[in-house]
Amino acid sequence: MTLPGGLDEVVAPMELAKNFEPKVHEPAIYRAWAESGGFAPRAPGPKSKGTFTVMIPPPNVTGVLHMGHALNNTIQDIVVRHRRLQGFETLWVPGTDHAGIATQAVVEKKLFQEKKIKREELGREAFQKEVWAWKEKYGNTILEQLRGLGSSCDWSRTKFTLDEDMSRAVREAFVRLFDKGLVYRGARLVNWDCVLGTAVSDDEIEYAERKGKLWQIRYPLDGRPGEFLTVATTRPETLLGDTGVAVNPNDERYKHLIGKHALLPFLGRKLPIVGDETVEASFGTGAVKITPGHDPADYERGARFKLPIVLVIEKDGRMSAEAGPFAGLSREKARDAVVKELDALGLLGEVSDHVHNVALSDRSKSVIEPMVSEQWFVKMRPLAVPAIAAVKNGSLRFSPERWTKVYLDWLTNVQDWCISRQLWWGHRIPVWYDEDGVPVASRTDLALGAPHPITKKPIVRQDEDVLDTWASSWLWPFATLGWPEKSPDLARFYPTQFLSTAKEIIYLWVARMVMAGYEFMDHLPEEQRCPFSVVNIHATVLDAQGRRMSKSLGNGIDPLELIEKYGADAVRLCLVLLTKEGQDTRLAPERIEQGFRFGNKVWNAARFVLANLDGERGAGTSATATRLEDRWILSRLERTRSQVTKAFDEYRFNDAAVELYRFVWNDFCDWYIELAKPRFGANDASGAAVRGTLVRVLTDTLALLHPVMPYLTEALWSALHETLGTKSVPMLMNSGWPTGEGLAIDAAAESDMAVIQDLVKAVRNVRALCMLGERQPLTARIAAPRAAERRVLEEHAATARALAFLESFEISERVDRPAASACAVAGGIEAFVALGASTDMAKLKDALGKRLEKLEKGVTGAKAKLANENFIARADPDIVVEERARLAELELEAALLRRNLAGL
Repeated sequence: MTLPGGLDEVVAPMELAKNFEPKVHEPAIYRAWAESGGFAPRAPGPKSKGTFTVMIPPPNVTGVLHMGHALNNTIQDIVVRHRRLQGFETLWVPGTDHAGIATQAVVEKKLFQEKKIKREELGREAFQKEVWAWKEKYGNTILEQLRGLGSSCDWSRTKFTLDEDMSRAVREAFVRLFDKGLVYRGARLVNWDCVLGTAVSDDEIEYAERKGKLWQIRYPLDGRPGEFLTVATTRPETLLGDTGVAVNPNDERYKHLIGKHALLPFLGRKLPIVGDETVEASFGTGAVKITPGHDPADYERGARFKLPIVLVIEKDGRMSAEAGPFAGLSREKARDAVVKELDALGLLGEVSDHVHNVALSDRSKSVIEPMVSEQWFVKMRPLAVPAIAAVKNGSLRFSPERWTKVYLDWLTNVQDWCISRQLWWGHRIPVWYDEDGVPVASRTDLALGAPHPITKKPIVRQDEDVLDTWASSWLWPFATLGWPEKSPDLARFYPTQFLSTAKEIIYLWVARMVMAGYEFMDHLPEEQRCPFSVVNIHATVLDAQGRRMSKSLGNGIDPLELIEKYGADAVRLCLVLLTKEGQDTRLAPERIEQGFRFGNKVWNAARFVLANLDGERGAGTSATATRLEDRWILSRLERTRSQVTKAFDEYRFNDAAVELYRFVWNDFCDWYIELAKPRFGANDASGAAVRGTLVRVLTDTLALLHPVMPYLTEALWSALHETLGTKSVPMLMNSGWPTGEGLAIDAAAESDMAVIQDLVKAVRNVRALCMLGERQPLTARIAAPRAAERRVLEEHAATARALAFLESFEISERVDRPAASACAVAGGIEAFVALGASTDMAKLKDALGKRLEKLEKGVTGAKAKLANENFIARADPDIVVEERARLAELELEAALLRRNLAGL
């Protein structure tokens, strides 16, 4: 057999390398996949189940792979590989986001560090060339890293949000909204980065707890000499922009002042005193100043009471001329100066320490300044209506379902979207102005001096701003497929079926994509416009202490290092095993070793199987299996196949991984292979049956495991078919999902095997309890109250003795405990194992006593924890369930120890 390109480096006929070497084998296997063309969607055909499309959330072009990327792209690849095996025409579109503010900041920093040049000195065009050069050199780093993770994207369709066709789509969308009156330019409060000199979106802000002060300031009351209204503020420098004072209308202290005026210190401006129920009477003095130009809450209050806006801070962070004597000072120096002057005037009251959250730009790390600024906005209320309906009519579903509320809450209360940024890197706003400043949006560039399409006056300039990064990525599901052209790809692959993303961008990206789908895919019936049918919100990967990973804490875990050490398959498996749907997960690097050990277990089991396939092979079906162990493993295979298929279909990745792990490690490796070993070399019907069963189980298991551990399973698939001499077998990636043909669930076989397993487990428990050797020959007396259990043990006595390493055992309905024996229980079976004369009873009793003492401390601790009302109220419900299960296990083991100590 000729192996697919690259796989001959991994497997050889009839033989596998002693170990799977990820560093060597994974790159070779990935090359084989890529060269096979298997990442592209298969051609439509009679056996096709239709298309299945996934759009990668485009990582920033500045990015490198972190644990969030690793988890999310593992999830997406599992879905894509599963659907591909099921026969769908799968398309997974990769790409990167130009990440306007992030990329510009990186390149600006690089230019200044290397050449001491600022972008203003270069000019717009020259600076953009520098950014494009940086992008060409570094921009595909994360995509290469995703390949190493095993991502089976169709790389021939890789998109970048500043590609020419994507730019056409962005212009088309903007012009359509402009022409419908859904885009407008106006002055509103925005988040302003004074260092980068641009408005920034909510997702470009991080919050840090800072120690500050709460200043009480005495505002003189107009017409009431010697009387003051004391307000509390954390930003005394902004009082120069105050246009009002607010109190709670139900606050008896201040009711009589509503409708009166206070006087602004330094400037003497009259400030109306208004009653506003949003004022917390218990905070500070219960009176707050209103600065509509520099505070989000005050902006809303100012709008409610029609107060004027006074801007006292410039875009560079310095005080404006409106600040009077403090004009020209930085925000920080102005704060100190204002406080000093207030004190000198006798207007400074109590000053107290105050800890509060401060908004910082995630790029420049400077304090965000809320500022009223002229910007471009999108009217969101009309766009939100069909996006809300999409959830309510079932077109869109969130998994876990609870995230639906986050989505709906945002859309129900949606505000207009500031889409302009004062940057040079990004999609320049396609608006031109005539000499009177009349704007017009255009799909094509308008030449300076050309007549304005509406006023016919000369065009004098294009808008300087660029669009918010999200204003291109909200078009991602259809712009990547050729929109606004009605391309074949758009017709074939839109709408998509599955999106996996982080909870932080449900409203920043997911909701906006849904709005865009309904707005711009208007050539489709409404029921086909929603860009995806399922949104999976993946967990956040935390450190071992449950903290978010961050540079400042130094607790980040580099997935590339883990892949280098353990291999991509181990990382993928453990991320899914550790991540229950909808729950954040704690990760310590050493936990990835579990995946590595599992991979070795599978590899070694396959090597053993492949080395023992000489001779005739049976059909490996439930109908032809006669031996209990064959019937049992084929039944367990079918049950596992059914459960795993259902879990993958329902996007329950953790459930699928746990089922696969238990089946492979426990049922197949630990039990069946051990049960089947004596029959491997037999040249009779029994030998043929076991070989046929092994081939069937291994074949189906590799396919079931493939979405989670693609590299290892692909290598073993090739080795298996090379050993079998199968002709023209496709690579596992493009083979087929197990259908269960020829298999059936055999409840009787599973019940009988459980009895044998209970006996073996009971004897193993005694060995562990009494520190007896794993294979030390023992004799036992077995109490099996039910006749069915006794029948099974009698029929399969030889098998039970072999697995439990018993020289002999007696089976009875009841057993009086023999002298000098230890006991253990598993299921409905009780095993009494004779302790030989060589056993030091005093030493054994001492060891068991110390172990019991330790267990009782554990029981006491667990009970105290579960009796703690705060723990029950605050802990994740699953954690509480796990703690109760742990307590039950501790109590069971303690009871067994007490029973054995009493008997000794």
